[in-house]
Amino acid sequence: MAAAVLATPLLVTAAASPAAADTTAQPAPSKSSGSQGSSFGAGTDEGSKLAKKLVRRTGVKGAMRHMKAFNAIAEHAGEGNRAAGSRGHELSAKYAGTVLKAAGYEVTYQDFDFIYRETLAEKLTVRTPGERDVPVKVMTYTKSTPEGGTEAAVTHVPVDEDGTTGCTAEDYESGDFDGRIALIQRGGCTFAEKQAAAADAGAVVAVVYNNEEGELSGTLEDPSNGRIPTGGISKKDGEALAADAEAGDVTVNVELREFQEERSTPNVIAETPGGDADNVVMLGAHLDSVGEGPGMNDNASGSSGILETALQFAAAGGTERHGKGGYDGNKVRFALWTAEEVGLLGSEHYVSELSEAERKKVALYLNFDMIASPNYGLFVYDGDDSDGEGSGPGPEGSALLERDIVEFMAGRGAEARGTDFDGRSDYGPFIEAGIPSGGAKTGAEDLKTEEEQKLWGGEANAAYDGCYHLKCDDLGNIDKKAFDLNVKVMANAVGHYAHDLGGLPRP
Repeated sequence: MAAAVLATPLLVTAAASPAAADTTAQPAPSKSSGSQGSSFGAGTDEGSKLAKKLVRRTGVKGAMRHMKAFNAIAEHAGEGNRAAGSRGHELSAKYAGTVLKAAGYEVTYQDFDFIYRETLAEKLTVRTPGERDVPVKVMTYTKSTPEGGTEAAVTHVPVDEDGTTGCTAEDYESGDFDGRIALIQRGGCTFAEKQAAAADAGAVVAVVYNNEEGELSGTLEDPSNGRIPTGGISKKDGEALAADAEAGDVTVNVELREFQEERSTPNVIAETPGGDADNVVMLGAHLDSVGEGPGMNDNASGSSGILETALQFAAAGGTERHGKGGYDGNKVRFALWTAEEVGLLGSEHYVSELSEAERKKVALYLNFDMIASPNYGLFVYDGDDSDGEGSGPGPEGSALLERDIVEFMAGRGAEARGTDFDGRSDYGPFIEAGIPSGGAKTGAEDLKTEEEQKLWGGEANAAYDGCYHLKCDDLGNIDKKAFDLNVKVMANAVGHYAHDLGGLPRP
């Protein structure tokens, strides 16, 4: 899962889109009709039978084979990670593509150029009053400090009541920021906008502290946005620094350095050779990790679930060409995205390469990012905005996708909760394109509440994934129960939607 802030596509020099070659044909009506309120539970007998078969056959046991393969790649050939642009990601993509092609899918490696980044140094040391180290995370695509760091006094940006601290020039008028380090509370605008405003005020470094519990990592979205070195720290450390700065002079040394280089990286797209190309059922997960670790929960879990679901669908006849006894449902397309961790670049690029006609053929998109968190929650994207939080509902049809997943989980004795389309994963570009979207996740760095602990077990007031974006996100950092349930969510969705789109709107 990407950290905090979305990015936009960078250098686009990609191969042709893997979607259907005919960009002039108009989409046909959906194979099945129904009211917007219907769900796939009342779908075709064929879809129901297939869904039951896939759910029975698909689960954590098979998915773990792929998890172990991705972990081995990270350990032995990937310098401990599978980050986009690295050898580890290249081999992960080849592994996935080879497995999918052998199962009968038409596989495309969709390459494009981007700016590879690698953290070289992230250190913040308080010099006065009293020396101490404060954990800090480099913001992706930051400008770098000199080797050895930048040492300067800290000025705290006054906190706005409306939660938009440090977003505008007016926020900096009450303090002296020239040649200083700006300490800014998170919220109200992007990290790129905060550091740009701090730079305009004369600051030489921006340190953003969280407005909720937990550490803070994020992105400046594009290398061209970087004005001054920028890092993130926790709410606790930020408030302590702010209190010190308001009480007297505080001097810190900040070293934030990042290596950046243009590289090429592939999305892996696999689709059924048969099926109705005017009605495409699409599921995806990002394949890349951060550079700090192998990324087993984030997001070998989603990728492995996609692979295992695709293999079981193929074994059930999904890759047989249309004809006597062949597959004649909707076309099913699986995507393993690259460069999600540096700003959803893979999915952004994919959607940007689709023509309007091709976009209209995509009936739905389901996203699975971090589905095996060790202190898991069971979250389903809030398609109808019934929770009334955050960015609002998804495109028409997203509510149905949400309800179908919630009902499936309930049928297996699991109670889900809604989660906002906060823009931190690969559903974002699909929503922007007006494609009904949904999916599930089990949580990242946010803390599990006491109510959630009573609902799902685990530990209250602790992160869903304490190893989020860290080296310890390895094979020991997953919950197999949550993993199994979410893989079955995928299988159930593929089985039903392959034959019945229910009440989903079609052009």
